[in-house]
Amino acid sequence: MKDILRRNNPPILAISTALPNGCVGIDDFPGWEVELLGFGTVSELLRRFVIWAVKNAVAVLESLVLCSYASFTPADKYLIVCGSSQDVTFQGQTFVPDSVHSSFTLKSLGNSIVASSNSNAPSPIYQSVRIFPSTSSYKFDIEQEGRHWIRLHFYPLPGLSQNLTSARLSVVTDNFVLLNNFTFNNFNGSYLFKEYAINVTSDTLTLTFIPSNNSVAFVNAIEVVSLPDGVISDQAFSFTPFEPFTGLSDHAFETAYRLNMGGPLITAENDTLGRTWENDVKYLHVNSSAVNVSVDPSTISYPPAVTPEIAPNWVYATADTMGDANVPILNFNITWVFPVDPDFMYFVRVHFCDIISKTMNILVFNLFINSESALSSLDLSSLTGRLDVPYYRDFISNSSADSNTLTVSVGPDTAADVPNAIMNGLEIMKISNQAKSLDGLSSVKDLLPESPSQKNKTAIIVGSVVGAVAALALICLCYCCLVVRSSKASNQGNTWLPLPLYGNSLTLTKGSTTSQKSGTASCISLPSSNLGRFFTFQEILDATNKFDESLLLGVGGFGRVYKGTLEDGTKVAVKRGNPRSEQGLAEFRTEIEMLSKLRHRHLVSLIGYCDERSEMILVYEYMANGPLRSHLYGTDLPSLSWKQRLEICIGAARGLHYLHTGAAQSVIHRDVKTTNILLDENLVAKVADFGLSKTGPALDQTHVSTAVKGSFGYLDPEYFRRQQLTEKSDVYSFGVVLMEVLCTRPALNPVLPREQVNIAEWAMSWQKKGMLDQIMDSNLVGRVNPASLKKFGETAEKCLAEHGVDRPSMGDVLWNLEYALQLEETSSALTEPEDNSTNHIPGIPLAPLEPFDNSVSMIDGVHSGTDDDAEDAATSAVFSQLVNPRGR
Repeated sequence: MKDILRRNNPPILAISTALPNGCVGIDDFPGWEVELLGFGTVSELLRRFVIWAVKNAVAVLESLVLCSYASFTPADKYLIVCGSSQDVTFQGQTFVPDSVHSSFTLKSLGNSIVASSNSNAPSPIYQSVRIFPSTSSYKFDIEQEGRHWIRLHFYPLPGLSQNLTSARLSVVTDNFVLLNNFTFNNFNGSYLFKEYAINVTSDTLTLTFIPSNNSVAFVNAIEVVSLPDGVISDQAFSFTPFEPFTGLSDHAFETAYRLNMGGPLITAENDTLGRTWENDVKYLHVNSSAVNVSVDPSTISYPPAVTPEIAPNWVYATADTMGDANVPILNFNITWVFPVDPDFMYFVRVHFCDIISKTMNILVFNLFINSESALSSLDLSSLTGRLDVPYYRDFISNSSADSNTLTVSVGPDTAADVPNAIMNGLEIMKISNQAKSLDGLSSVKDLLPESPSQKNKTAIIVGSVVGAVAALALICLCYCCLVVRSSKASNQGNTWLPLPLYGNSLTLTKGSTTSQKSGTASCISLPSSNLGRFFTFQEILDATNKFDESLLLGVGGFGRVYKGTLEDGTKVAVKRGNPRSEQGLAEFRTEIEMLSKLRHRHLVSLIGYCDERSEMILVYEYMANGPLRSHLYGTDLPSLSWKQRLEICIGAARGLHYLHTGAAQSVIHRDVKTTNILLDENLVAKVADFGLSKTGPALDQTHVSTAVKGSFGYLDPEYFRRQQLTEKSDVYSFGVVLMEVLCTRPALNPVLPREQVNIAEWAMSWQKKGMLDQIMDSNLVGRVNPASLKKFGETAEKCLAEHGVDRPSMGDVLWNLEYALQLEETSSALTEPEDNSTNHIPGIPLAPLEPFDNSVSMIDGVHSGTDDDAEDAATSAVFSQLVNPRGR
């Protein structure tokens, strides 16, 4: 019918085909042929067409609006090739030399150097370079305020007198740090392309290049191009907490990844905003999990809320859908994994377009970001009203827990008729931190020295107010003296001072303390408690070689952990707080206060802390074998034997049992997981990370009411629902650890089929069938005594009970694990008893019962540290620690 119309009525053909790609045309309305059937003459056809157009007036207007977007022309567009003497064409765009442009100025404190080469450069814009021996800047005139792309191209031309490969440079704008001390010596590629989105709020934009360490700075090409309003909004959805996050316009963005799922590379020539979209295959967690699909780009119908500036139709015309992930059923997720900097938050934009369904409401799926549910039961057709219509959503996220990666997954909803999922495009952009930096913690003021003229202006201003200040000095001095006296009096019993929000620095009252020296270290002795050794920030820098990345041990929710060496040769672990972390001052204080009162062989010892320069740094004993998780999966470390695993679980259980019963008031860890169980050089397990710990309920209470905190996959479901915390919440988390130890897989794995994603649910289903041996680590098959495995499985099952009242105490858990170890060690002589009581097991003689050691001396509320020595002397006999498992 379409062909008949087009043959008989060229004007209709013109109306149908003249609209640019992405605009709504006649072909986008499935019923238009029916509306125009039965015409007899051209006039009748035109009359019917007018009627049809009136009926679809809204869609026609939408098409006209969208066509206006397709012709977007940036108000500011600077494409500059640096150091060149002639224009250069790159990706269909013309770059002009930086020496001839009249709309910006190049200012250098020293003479800049231009160089060129005929070598095999990656592209024409890399055949010339401008070199800056001293701080230099480009100042651009800005016609329209708002978001602008800043794109920088770097390529260390070979064969020059200056060795650009070893050059160290920083790049800043008026307000943001883009690059900090970058060098190609630490870079794997031959050239560097950086893309930033900066919100310009004045009529000029200054881009400054700063050489570092007596080196030079350089740049090959620069792009400054304005973006349309609304392409990057001020709001996105945040996960922690689960609520909209506003204020993105105050931050700078750096493009980390931009992917065209299931499609080819899209260059700047095919994107109205000059963006590059790469194929996603190298980021797939399992290559076979995705199948590529595509349609004709002209079939994509943009709604009013989405324009080609959000993403070109080539992105929405290709997609990844579910494929064969080598699992028995097709109920699994497609997952992409991206290395990211854990010190920054990320803006994540997901693009969808249902190009695979034949009818509406068939495709229903879920979106996960870092195992967090981002979108549930997403039905694109119900949101867009039609098929082949683009849709996108924005989120704020950080790296996955305990790793330097960010994961994005899609998978089918359980209620879907057809198990399938789709993703068309993905953008991940780094968000500037509180220092307004995209590279490190230094701010523009830290990197850009104050100019002489600025200093003179500052001196004049200061001089003009000195007289007024002097007039008030005596009054202020007298007032301050009175305040200080009253402050000293009031602070005698108060250790903590109010702290600034930024940096979350912990400041101890030193007016009421005695400063002592031990070598070069500062020690603070507080009147009410001993918080350990106080380290200066310089001591921390010396111990970690200025936080050398080669000494990085890992990354957690609080910040990065580095290996350090003190002046006396003592190995330590240095945990440096990250200002953008969800954990901050409260966790810093809790960690110090908790660990200063707790001493146990199976708890990681706190050596001291540092709170200078708005830093939050904790110093612990060094655990040579790192976290338990690294010995289970994800590394090449040797597999642990069953006996070693039991001994590690027993050690961790002893530490938790001590927390619950060994102190004057119980302590609930609240974040028990395999990364918080560390192993020393002898594989002795110690519980670590007390930042989320909470004092347990009083004797006359059953629980502590508090906000839910912890790690997904380990959270007690009862605590999550009711926000009532008890020691049994730690027991549940420890049950997840037990299953993780047995099965050697993460607590949550969104790549697996839905019923296997959560290890607690999956392992429990096998335990209830008595077939736990079917899912255990393959390295343990045939090497575990069945009775020991049975007791271990029963213990884990009790820990994972839905309700806390049905779970055992940590003392009972420890008792059963020690029994499982005895069964393993004496497998030929012992059998599994029929009595499931945890008070006595027939057939095993109990060691002589000694009183639970409550004779530990307490000095200023701190254990003296001898409690564990007494315990270790007694634990040679099985269960001697558990005579009084509840302690109170």
